[in-house]
Amino acid sequence: MNRIEVKEALNLEAGENLVNLKGWVRTKRGSKNVSFIALNDGSTINNIQVVAENNIAEDILKLIHTGASISVNGKLVQSKGSGQAIELLAESIEVLGVANPEEYPLQPKKHSLEFLRENAHLRFRTNTFGAIFRVRHAMTFAIHNFFNQKGFSNVHTPIITGSDCEGAGEMFAVSTLDKVNTPLTEEGGVDYTQDFFGKETNLTVSGQLEAEMAALALGKVYTFGPTFRAENSNTSRHLAEFWMIEPEVAFADLNEDMDLAQDMLQYLCSYALNHCREDLEFLDKRLQEEEKHKKKEERQEMGLIEKLQFVIENDFERITYTEAYDILRNSKPNKKKKFKYLIEEWGADFQSEHERYLVEKKFKKPVIITDYPKDIKAFYMRMNDDGKTVRAMDVLFPGIGEIIGGSQREERLDILKSRMQEMDIPEHELWWYLDSRKFGTVPHSGFGLGFERLVLFVTGMGNIRDVIPFPRTPKNADF
Repeated sequence: MNRIEVKEALNLEAGENLVNLKGWVRTKRGSKNVSFIALNDGSTINNIQVVAENNIAEDILKLIHTGASISVNGKLVQSKGSGQAIELLAESIEVLGVANPEEYPLQPKKHSLEFLRENAHLRFRTNTFGAIFRVRHAMTFAIHNFFNQKGFSNVHTPIITGSDCEGAGEMFAVSTLDKVNTPLTEEGGVDYTQDFFGKETNLTVSGQLEAEMAALALGKVYTFGPTFRAENSNTSRHLAEFWMIEPEVAFADLNEDMDLAQDMLQYLCSYALNHCREDLEFLDKRLQEEEKHKKKEERQEMGLIEKLQFVIENDFERITYTEAYDILRNSKPNKKKKFKYLIEEWGADFQSEHERYLVEKKFKKPVIITDYPKDIKAFYMRMNDDGKTVRAMDVLFPGIGEIIGGSQREERLDILKSRMQEMDIPEHELWWYLDSRKFGTVPHSGFGLGFERLVLFVTGMGNIRDVIPFPRTPKNADF
């Protein structure tokens, strides 16, 4: 007998044919004569109720507890109870794997997110995390679908790199050198010439620089891969290992870059609403319950589904950094010192509270800020004629702040070299990057979307550790 999934079974009509379902037991209740088992196999957030009557042996039923896995043969019948239209009347049950109720951590009660992080290997089985990771899968597929439809080529950029794209220096070292008897140079430093790659190497913080090389031949490319930052941060917005989507487009200026970012984000939000409705409705209710326990001033103004519609239905407001600075400096929260970080001097790096003010209070729509001061942006961003700002852009969303950062890239060799010297980036390490400006350089643009930030927004979760299966954070590399 072929197995069918719970999602399919719930959409079938009652019938006389036997079907087979396999899954994990969420709950079991009942009396001496009948047991009701809530069964879930991960295909949907909804459980199917299995009704086990006297024909199922008592010794089998004694083995069935929350967390156990079972295989059930039976008939789909109209449900006599409320809450479901159809249920499975069991003719036989096989216990595939038991779960000792005294040891199984996920008993049928509300667990804190902190507790579930400590049991990340099992949290997939909860309703919340089942919904999150189905949405995460849908967003992965939608991203590839979006770029494929627009004629982009997917490029796999290196995970091990000899360059620091962002110039921040917060990188994880990759080495095969003996940790006890490390070879040293005459000056006393580590002799990397004896290492596997013959030079100092690290885990990548971005695939952008390599993606630029591909775009300068293929025209339109994107990366979708893991990136790593050794930033000692324990905030709800930071991970040491995360995934990035980085498109690069030849012959595109900043306006085309912004158009692409808006198109992509609206497409992804629309895809989520159209393909993950049940999971999103569950997560929306969960978010509403959480908001009830927050202080009034900390509550989000929009529900989850409302936020997604908000992105889809509004053209993104586009303003320069200087315009944003003026708005923030003259805003009530700044004048009344309600901001944690007061906006005083031009050149300040905006914080999440400032970004959210612009989106949620001032414009009431997603916002793109352009033309940032050069001193707070990376070396590869195209210099404006004023000599003070660069052709950068950040996309800001409600509840989350910055979700995309991008720019028109500096294609002029002399200015690029000058910027690298200003920021103490050795030319010899990026000789190949400079080559691209020597041989057929063209205007080009791109951006980076932190995938976990996207999933955080789409699911309404408050901590980035809850939207990646096994989070990597300072002092935490379990599982």
